[in-house]
This record gives sequence, C-alpha cells and structure tokens, in this order.
Amino acid sequence: MCATYFQTDGEGKLCLIPGSMGLRQVLTYTAPGTVNFTKATYPWLARVLVKVQAGGGGSAGASAAASESIWRAGGAGGGYGERLIDVAALGASETITVGAGGTAGAAANGAAGNGGNSSFGALLTALGGPAGGTGMATGATGTTVSGTVGPGPGTGGYLNLGGGSSGGAIRLTGSAGIGGSGGDSHLGQGGAARATAGVGNQPRGYGGGGGGSVSANGAAQAGQAGGGGIVIVELYG
Repeated sequence: MCATYFQTDGEGKLCLIPGSMGLRQVLTYTAPGTVNFTKATYPWLARVLVKVQAGGGGSAGASAAASESIWRAGGAGGGYGERLIDVAALGASETITVGAGGTAGAAANGAAGNGGNSSFGALLTALGGPAGGTGMATGATGTTVSGTVGPGPGTGGYLNLGGGSSGGAIRLTGSAGIGGSGGDSHLGQGGAARATAGVGNQPRGYGGGGGGSVSANGAAQAGQAGGGGIVIVELYG
C-alpha cells in the first residue's frame, strides 16, 4: 500500500508519488472572457480533466402590426467537450475562454447574437450556439419558420458534442400560435416555448438557447439572451 502513494527521492526522503492522490481541486470559470491557467501554480499536478460548455444563441425581437402577430424561433444550444490531459502536454500557461451567451434581439425586430465558443488553450474547443432568426414577417395568416440548427461538435476532446437545435415557430392567426423553444446544451436547458405575447423565456443552467419571443397587435417584444458558457478544470495530483 505504501508503494502506491509514496517513494523516496535521491536524498532518501519520503515523498508522494505524483498523481497518486486523485482529485485535489476543482476550478470553475463562468465569467465571459479569458483567463490564464498557469501550470506552475500547482507543482503537484499530474493531469487535468477539462470540461468546456459554450454559450447558447439568443433569440430575435419581434414587432407586429395591429391585429397581426410575429412568432420567433429560439436560439440554439451551445456545444460541449471533455478531455483528460497529462501535465506534460500542458503549456506553461493555457488560455481559458468562456463563451458568452448570445445577446437578445431588440424589440423592433432586432437580430440576436450567436453564443461564444468556450476553450482550453488550443487543446479543447466547444462551439457556440447560433442565434434564432427574424424569418417571420408580421401578418395574420398561418405560417411557420424552422428552428435554429445547433452547432456541430467541437475539437480536441475524447467527448465532443454539438449543441441542441431550437424549436421552430408557428403562426395560426393574428393572435394565436407558438413561439419556438431554445435549444438545450449538455449543461443547460433552452428557454421554454411560449403561446402568448411576451419576451422570450430564459434558458437555465449553462449554454441553453434563448426562447423565442412573441409580438401581437402592435406591442413589440424583445428576444431572450442565450445562457452563458462555463469551463471546469479538475486538478489531479
């Protein structure tokens, strides 16, 4: 048992075997933007398990004319990736990027923003979710718009997942229909579909797409922002 965890160095001192202690610390990054991971800060480090969740796409705003309506599709969910990396494969410093959630479209039929990519240096990348579009024009007759296709798998991981596609939208009349739900992510849920006029519903967790907004009878409504991403670094030593 002792040989599993301890060894003697060149001076005969008893030392821990690198990597024998298992999980020792977990670092979590949720603020959009970049931060550096410096290997020398953890001299005992043997390997890291990195999990990256990209940001979800936002949904567009809507502004319908009197006695008419607009029903928006949701934004797509962000992608996800995982990779176990030995300390020898790490650079002295690796840049961690946390993808922001896509911005909500303004009420006057404003376009929404795409979700941002999340990454760990050049070793692991997950792709952000595309924004929901502004394809439906104001009107009172039945029509549909397709949902937003989710992003494909990222790169670098032993697990690379694309994001979930969002729900499409349906207008039945000038006051009835269904706004699209946001796409799900591995670590979050998209905003729920809505059947009444209002701002798109919020996603939950990390990386879900914003739910589609609904405008009816001249009352403009904003879209919904996508869920922000997250990067988790588990330190083993």
